[in-house]
Amino acid sequence: MSVQPMIGKGKAAIEMILDKNSFIENIIGNYKQDSKIGPGAIIGTGKLEGKEVTVITNDATKANPRFPVVYGGIIGMEEGYKMATAVYKTIEADENNETKRPIVLIVDTPGNGPGKVEEIFGMNKSTGAYQLSLAEARFKGHPIIAMIIGRAISGAFLCHGLQADHILSLSSEYKTMIHVMPLTSIARITKLDIEMLENLSKNNPVFASGANFFYKLGGLEEIVEDNEKMRETIIKHIKEVEELIKKGERDKTGPWGRGLLGEEREGRKTRAIVIKKMEKEFEKIEENYL
Repeated sequence: MSVQPMIGKGKAAIEMILDKNSFIENIIGNYKQDSKIGPGAIIGTGKLEGKEVTVITNDATKANPRFPVVYGGIIGMEEGYKMATAVYKTIEADENNETKRPIVLIVDTPGNGPGKVEEIFGMNKSTGAYQLSLAEARFKGHPIIAMIIGRAISGAFLCHGLQADHILSLSSEYKTMIHVMPLTSIARITKLDIEMLENLSKNNPVFASGANFFYKLGGLEEIVEDNEKMRETIIKHIKEVEELIKKGERDKTGPWGRGLLGEEREGRKTRAIVIKKMEKEFEKIEENYL
């Protein structure tokens, strides 16, 4: 059976994941987002099994007319602030509620907008604000699930995905790509031969870009083989995270939890050794800082 990639189909993924006709764009709690701001990002409220969730994704079909490098799913400065605002408004909406609504991130982005104007105004502040907002939402008790449907690359994935409690991905058959940067860029920065990097990428999960390699590193909690099962898989992982929160075991989720997964799957064999060495070195000087 042939598989149709979902690159550029963030809107379609929303409809596949949420309860039918439940998504309301640009509305979170009592907040209404100006639709003209950050057109490359989609935010809003929907329902999963009748329960409200916040949904954030990037829209590969929209370009930002104010920033020419923001198109095709790139997260620009406006998009980053728009996404961060969605998270903070979610926190605000549930401030007095014991149960915190989940946040679902649908990921398909080739990177951040590297335009000169964005860099001058503060692109790093935008993406940093988005990362911080997700970290704060996790601290407040909101389960966060990231679902990779296409590309998860570079700093855009760092802010839109890697802060999630659990990260899921469609299988490599859907042409999903997960990596820090293209091998050509790695070669340019490290001054290593592209041929050597290409050979490394065939077996080394650090250099390879497929979902299976990232899974071995612990970066993915689960690979979804059929896009029709995205909805049920996301629901399952929301419940798993909620249960871990109730048990006070949040350290088993998020970036730290994925580090532990990487050790279990033998994709990060030296992680624990390096951490212990760093802790010993810090013990020698900690009285100067604590």
